[in-house]
Amino acid sequence: MSEASVSAPRRSPWLYAIPLLVFVALAAVFAKGLFSGDASKVPSALIGKPAPAVTLAPLEGLQRDSQPVPAFGMADLAKGKATIVNVFASWCAPCRVEHPFLVAMADSAAVKQGKVQLVGFNYKDEAENARRFLGALGNPYSAVGADRAGRAAIDWGVYGVPETFLIGPDGRILDKHVGPLDGQAASRMLAKAAALVK
Repeated sequence: MSEASVSAPRRSPWLYAIPLLVFVALAAVFAKGLFSGDASKVPSALIGKPAPAVTLAPLEGLQRDSQPVPAFGMADLAKGKATIVNVFASWCAPCRVEHPFLVAMADSAAVKQGKVQLVGFNYKDEAENARRFLGALGNPYSAVGADRAGRAAIDWGVYGVPETFLIGPDGRILDKHVGPLDGQAASRMLAKAAALVK
């Protein structure tokens, strides 16, 4: 028998399809994890715990009614009021999308009556840009703390901007919304905050 007549054993075409099938199965598992569930419901280890005691500087040069807008600290978060803390930045496109809902929250009865306070947490931003952002879109915040380096945001467990936290009258974090607020999410958080203070 000559060498030319000897052929290699034939492999099944299914053998070549196995890597492709494994890849497709893994891709399906990853896609399900990415696209299922609510992205705003990212778990936070801080829910139910006191808000981290950070010291934020006021946003330099920001004024409201011809008065400097103060920063906020832990003492401001535990004065018998519910507090909504919104993490924002002027360079953040989704922050522009949610901003009208924050302005509407600031005009709500709960905020105007002093039951709920809305404060801003300016993240990794230049003061001039943040002032321009709030000047153009309106300033819904009674206080704004500046976190230029982003260190305080790490303590708060911030994944990115925007994020919004609900702080109870005792200074504990009760809820967290990741991503831009829409009308429904803003209304839900405001109602939850108002219900905390009778």
